[in-house]
Amino acid sequence: MFRAATDDSDEVLVALEGSLGRIRLNRPRAINALTPGMIGTLTTLLEEWAGHERITAVALEGAGDRGLCSGADVRAIRAGLLDGTLDAADFFRAEYALNALISDYPKPYVAFMDGIVMGGGIGVSAHGSLRLVTERTRIAMPETGIGLFPDVGASFLLSRAPGELGTHCALTGSEAGGADAIAVGFADTLVDSGSWPTIVARLASGEDLDATVGQNAPAAPSTAERGWIDRCYAGDDPVAILEALRGAPEPAARETGDVLATRSPLSVAVTLAAIRGAAELGSVTEVLAQDLRVATAMTAAPDFVEGVRAVLVDKDHRPRWQHASLSEVDGTAVRAMVAGA
Repeated sequence: MFRAATDDSDEVLVALEGSLGRIRLNRPRAINALTPGMIGTLTTLLEEWAGHERITAVALEGAGDRGLCSGADVRAIRAGLLDGTLDAADFFRAEYALNALISDYPKPYVAFMDGIVMGGGIGVSAHGSLRLVTERTRIAMPETGIGLFPDVGASFLLSRAPGELGTHCALTGSEAGGADAIAVGFADTLVDSGSWPTIVARLASGEDLDATVGQNAPAAPSTAERGWIDRCYAGDDPVAILEALRGAPEPAARETGDVLATRSPLSVAVTLAAIRGAAELGSVTEVLAQDLRVATAMTAAPDFVEGVRAVLVDKDHRPRWQHASLSEVDGTAVRAMVAGA
């Protein structure tokens, strides 16, 4: 039986079933978007359960039928920045510490990535030891559309995806299904959405599960596009990438170029540099240190406040970015931001 994890909030629920510690994110109306309180509660729980003699595995799921987690509550972050009640660096430091804890967790950490899993939702699931997607999964790192960049250590995984699939995912922020989540390294196997109670029962009995609990995913749609994706996204110049996409003979590439042109130019340039930087780093923790530098700088720039306004507050989807085009972004400043120079 689930109960509130803390006395003052029911945003995180917990249950002990056999040897399994279950965690349920419980803000279904917000697709379980993460608040600072939830991040603190999750961190405390995982730290306590790491040494709990009875618990041999941890499972994460989301309340409601819409998804595991839509990400951090960026509307609240924006409001806190505007009224001066939130220190962005403190928020991200706490979130990334949780991501690092999950990445290095000493016990099996099983994430049920059903429905919508985006942004910070990737951070609390994709670094686990067993990541399960379903036929309902919709993943994305949509940050370039709100003036941010794919953080929460996601670039560690995306930079290691086959060819330029991870770059494509990061720069466009487009949604994809479970098969593509596996292809880019966010997930391990595909299970039926109705099989979760059975999987939970097996974990509770102490069974050690791996990717064979699921089935081979159908071919990822993105892998069929590897030809133009690998060709167009090659290199470190975001302007050249956009030009390659728009000039490609493949209609899908040209359509992607049109999408990319709507994203924050600063975010696209920073994201590309962060992906390339992450490829040279050896651990999720190192990438999260890079993320903290970049996220602190990006939330201080005007595109974040404007992007969240356009997409999530006023919902007019007409952001007024600080740069009119990618060619206006100072590449030297972007590289310095990512490298911490």
